[in-house]
Amino acid sequence: MTHIITSPCIGTRDASCTEVCPVECIYDAGELYLIHPDECIDCGACVPACPVSAIFPEEDVPADEHAFIARNYDFFGV
Repeated sequence: MTHIITSPCIGTRDASCTEVCPVECIYDAGELYLIHPDECIDCGACVPACPVSAIFPEEDVPADEHAFIARNYDFFGV
């Protein structure tokens, strides 16, 4: 399982989440950051580091943000 970064991240450009990730699986995708699903170890360290509360475990992504699950997987070709 992976974590998903959702719409509140768009345009934020705060890299706090990348600084705490122990496996460096969070990548700059232009307008937001995305988490590589094959590299994420599901530690959750990024969740409290996010200043806009945009990161969720995949199973907890709010219904109105589900498009970001596909966006995340598509970006990495997974």
